[in-house]
Amino acid sequence: MTPRRIDTVALTRVRARDPERIAALWDERAPRPLLPADGRLLLVAADHPARAALGVGSDPMAMASRSDLLARLVTALERPGVDGVLGTPDVLDDLLLLGALEGKVVIGSMNRGGLQGSAWELDDRFTGYTAREVQERGLDGGKMLTRIALDDPRTIDTLQACAAAVTELAALGRMAIVEPFWSVVEHGGVRNLLDPDSMIRAVSVASGLGASSAHTWLKLPVVDDLARVLDATTLPTLLLGGDPPGAPSETYAAWGRSLELPAVHGLVVGRALLYPPDADVAAAVDIAVDLVHGGVS
Repeated sequence: MTPRRIDTVALTRVRARDPERIAALWDERAPRPLLPADGRLLLVAADHPARAALGVGSDPMAMASRSDLLARLVTALERPGVDGVLGTPDVLDDLLLLGALEGKVVIGSMNRGGLQGSAWELDDRFTGYTAREVQERGLDGGKMLTRIALDDPRTIDTLQACAAAVTELAALGRMAIVEPFWSVVEHGGVRNLLDPDSMIRAVSVASGLGASSAHTWLKLPVVDDLARVLDATTLPTLLLGGDPPGAPSETYAAWGRSLELPAVHGLVVGRALLYPPDADVAAAVDIAVDLVHGGVS
């Protein structure tokens, strides 16, 4: 299925002539329960561009076209069984104007300041949603990237900022999704360590952030010995998709095996579903829906 064309000129016209319409539409949007009856979530991730992470596979500018990205997102969100979306304010406001967020869980991305490839990449400043804005716009929660590098002193600032965000979201009764990695700086870039022991360390630190863990969830990659990694916490977990290097069938199989673990409550996937090799977004999303929800009648 080819994604529909999006009239971005119309979106820009509203932003220029009637910006108050965006706030009004957020106020009018009806909330839904966070979890469906089966207690599992499938969220589409769309916060990569704000961190200058535009690449998919071998194409470093795959996500550069906003009209194309929005078309793919609308296609994904229309598929039965897709629970919602995770994104930055610009993307979510566009989807709101397109009417794509009705009946959906909406998670705001909070810290996008650690731009991919920058000298300050590990300084993950909060440049997106605040906890207060998450509440005022009726969003269901906020997500924060939490990269921990023992040889970079900026890590402590990230930890402090993420802890404050977890505390504020919990006080407002909103979900906090923490995406932790144990990271190293090498060859001028940042590399996340995905071995089980490193992930256990990251999970252990992330689980203890904030003054309350009552509303904290984790967003973790599919790694080897994931059951042992998840045994490091009691927090509910969503699996991230990332930019899979292998064939889609291998990725889907890994997701399926991981979703059988009791602590795993669903998927948060962006590029793997929005930019599949065969360009059939709907088909890729339907496979993910079947994995998470067992099909939708």
